[in-house]
Amino acid sequence: MKRTGAGILLVSAALGVAAGFLLDQLLTSSGRATFTPAVTLPIMLVLLGAIVVVLAVPIRRATRGSGTAAVNPFRAVRVAMLAKASSIVGAALGGLAVGLLLFLVTRPVTPSLGSMATVIATAVCGALLVAAALVAEHLCTIRKDDDDEQPEGDGPGLEPRIHGH
Repeated sequence: MKRTGAGILLVSAALGVAAGFLLDQLLTSSGRATFTPAVTLPIMLVLLGAIVVVLAVPIRRATRGSGTAAVNPFRAVRVAMLAKASSIVGAALGGLAVGLLLFLVTRPVTPSLGSMATVIATAVCGALLVAAALVAEHLCTIRKDDDDEQPEGDGPGLEPRIHGH
C-alpha cells in the first residue's frame, strides 16, 4: 500500500475550497443564508483523529517489539486505510470550511467573528485530522521481512508451465 501523498491531499483541499465557495455563492444568489457547519462537526473531526491514532498505537508497539502480541497484517492494513481515508476527508472538509470562509471575507460586510467561529473551527479541526491521520498511517508501517522478496522464476515450480505442444 502506498502512503498518502501531498498531491491527493492538495487536490481534496482544493475541491473542498471550490465546493464551499460555490455552495455559499449559490445559496446567497437564491436569497438564502450562507451555510454554517454544525458545532459538532469540528468536535467529530478531532474525535476521529484521536480514534485513528489510538487504533494505530498498538500496531506500532507490536511492530517495534514493545508489544506482546504479533502484528495482524489485516488489522494494520485496515487501520492504515482508515487513516488514509481520514486524511482525505480532513483535507476536503478543511478545504470546504476555507471556501466558506473565503466567501464570507470577500463580501462587502464582514460578519462578526462569532458567526464565523464554527467555520474557522472546522478548518482548524480538518487540518488536525489530516495531521493525526498521517501520524497514524506512519504508525501502521510494518517493516519488510527478508522473505517478502522472493526471486522470480529461480525456485522449483515457480515457472509458468504451458501444456500442449
